[in-house]
Amino acid sequence: MEVILLEKIDNLGGLGDRVNVRSGFARNYLLPQGKAKFATAENIAEFEARRAELEKAAAEALAAAEARKAQLEGTVLEITAKAGGEGKLFGSIGPADIADALTAKGTDVEKKEVRMPEGPLRTTGEFEVGLHLHSGVDVEIHVVVIGEE
Repeated sequence: MEVILLEKIDNLGGLGDRVNVRSGFARNYLLPQGKAKFATAENIAEFEARRAELEKAAAEALAAAEARKAQLEGTVLEITAKAGGEGKLFGSIGPADIADALTAKGTDVEKKEVRMPEGPLRTTGEFEVGLHLHSGVDVEIHVVVIGEE
């Protein structure tokens, strides 16, 4: 199924690209989220008429993500959690906990922007956690988990 991308999608293409994707991916993700349209002659003409507007919106979103990256670089986030004698947490620190702590600290971060490929943090210590703010804009923050008994 051929679609026109209305924004940059990681590992797929950029704004205005005509790409072939599987029909389920288009129907269930790209079209409902407003990230693409079917590549019909009518939609192509409509896209070309709106191209400048869409490029301006994409540039503004990228600039906002770069500003958030500058604000987050070098951030040290301290989170306290109940832990046992050996440093194992009673529970875990996940993406939602990190996003909430960053938001409380003054920077709006959503849970879906926190990248934790090794899974949630289950021990006390210092960790590097990645944030994916926009396609092409990633930042690492330093998280310190402090155990309280």
